[in-house]
Amino acid sequence: MTCAIRVGLTRGLIELRQSFTNGAELSSHLLWPLLMLGALWFMRDAEFGSTGLLLGTLALPSILGMNASFGMVSMSQLLTAEREDGTLLRAKATPHGMADYLVGKVLSVSGGLLADLTIFLIPGLFLIDGLDLGVDAWLGLAWVVVLGMVATLPIGAILGSLFTSARSQGLIQLPLLGMIAISGIFYPVTALPEWLQWIAQVFPVYWLGLGMRSALLPSDAVAVEIGESWRHLETVGVLGAWALFGLLVAPVVLRRMARRESGSSIAARRERALQKVG
Repeated sequence: MTCAIRVGLTRGLIELRQSFTNGAELSSHLLWPLLMLGALWFMRDAEFGSTGLLLGTLALPSILGMNASFGMVSMSQLLTAEREDGTLLRAKATPHGMADYLVGKVLSVSGGLLADLTIFLIPGLFLIDGLDLGVDAWLGLAWVVVLGMVATLPIGAILGSLFTSARSQGLIQLPLLGMIAISGIFYPVTALPEWLQWIAQVFPVYWLGLGMRSALLPSDAVAVEIGESWRHLETVGVLGAWALFGLLVAPVVLRRMARRESGSSIAARRERALQKVG
């Protein structure tokens, strides 16, 4: 197992390096942060009601939280694609292959996610005023990012195990967009109906945004939050619950998925895909 972890770390570093040297993958790292910076540009001078707080200032940490949650999408997309092309089957056929495969995926996805957050955050700090950038802010940012990845990456692995093709995996995009819309990312969640606020609080996107806002916004910005509180304990509790659920369920689902993989199942999926194209 130690050897498997070492091989997985090496694999993850290679995949991470390739994602920044391959033109198509590099563009995907740059596109989303640039789009979000464009959104911040248009919101930078707009105020939220009569609070005196700028929407751009409120949105920057919220977008960071949203981007941190996208690790589950990347994980699910990679697992689905590599299940479809036979990579998972090859990993299954080698000793401890699934272990080093998953270690590599966690490293490459989390490394790419941290890079994407940095690409967005550094220009955003020059674009948006009114942020709290003290030592406590960076420490708060660090624990929210780490807890957020632990909470969302296993969920991404579960989702990637449920879909058998990249086409079907795309079905999660619409629910994710709906989740973002009600999670207070681009506009404070307190402006939404109360029943939507309760739904938003079930999912990790809202809590990641809240955690980022608590780290980077000045103390008076808490006035636009639910209960006028940063709710640190609730943030740890909800994200911790999602992390516990994912860490318990993901290994079971992945083992079951790996047992079902075979050359005939991959051939059957390819045949169905060719029939749809035809």
